[in-house]
Amino acid sequence: MNVYRDSSDVPDARAGRVVTIGAFDGVHLGHQAVLRLVRELADARGMRAAVVTFDRHPAEIVRPEYAPRLLTSLDQKLELLEATGAVDDCLVITFDEARSKETADEFVEELLAGAMRTRLVVVGSDFHFGYRRRGDVPLLQRMGADLGFEVLGLGLVASPDGRVAADATLPYSSTWVRNLLDAGDVAGAAAVLGRPHEVRGVVEHGDQRGRELGFPTANVAVPDRICLPSDGVYAGTYVDANQVEHPAAISLGRRPTFYEDSGMRLLEAYLLDFDGDLYDQPAAVRFRARLRGQERFESVDALVEQMGRDVEAARRILSS
Repeated sequence: MNVYRDSSDVPDARAGRVVTIGAFDGVHLGHQAVLRLVRELADARGMRAAVVTFDRHPAEIVRPEYAPRLLTSLDQKLELLEATGAVDDCLVITFDEARSKETADEFVEELLAGAMRTRLVVVGSDFHFGYRRRGDVPLLQRMGADLGFEVLGLGLVASPDGRVAADATLPYSSTWVRNLLDAGDVAGAAAVLGRPHEVRGVVEHGDQRGRELGFPTANVAVPDRICLPSDGVYAGTYVDANQVEHPAAISLGRRPTFYEDSGMRLLEAYLLDFDGDLYDQPAAVRFRARLRGQERFESVDALVEQMGRDVEAARRILSS
């Protein structure tokens, strides 16, 4: 997949491109279905399959107080788009104050008809874009008739069966994943994403509390904009700087036994059967199953006993 950070760098495509546009946060199964369709349409027409996306969520500029927490960083999103094998070209738009003031007509003329040499646009039927979201599918269709491209407006991709939700017709969406994570349902989130939810950060030095209790943990500092599950204890995996994946018991919360409500929210991973130095190294944490919520224990001994049970529960889940 070729990635372009400036529209002027996008090379000409003589046959044109089939283009889809969106934030693609999480690159969940609904996104993946759209990308497969774009690939098929491009192959049938002898064209290139392309994605236009943004370097941040547009709401961070337009409505920062309502901007959602991100399921993926930009680097993760690009990795996931490439991993689908469906995309030839990806244009990453820098969404800043100036871009937020761009009219829908300007967006179409500059990026779609101009830089991308678009011949077919594939977007959701509720797609809106441009200044004050005044652009929509009917506008794309009108402009496409003059500028030489077609428009395909899609309905939302729905869950195909009851494995993901009680309502099997619930559409895949990034919002749905965030709601599942807020409820601690990391298994449900994984079913919508098509993979475990993963967050990335750097291992920081902490207060050594876990080591004192016999369970040394890697304290992973995750950027504030990234969406974490609700506080609790989870079974999952830890991917180290060498891309080795280790089974882990994961604690996310404020450690109420020691700090009640005043502690910092920490993401800590105890790597099973591991002994080594992870400080200052990049890491990824993948959540697979929720074990329990955060609890305040009456004694340190009671906490240590529960931590031992958590580790064994994580081991059983991950080994199966």
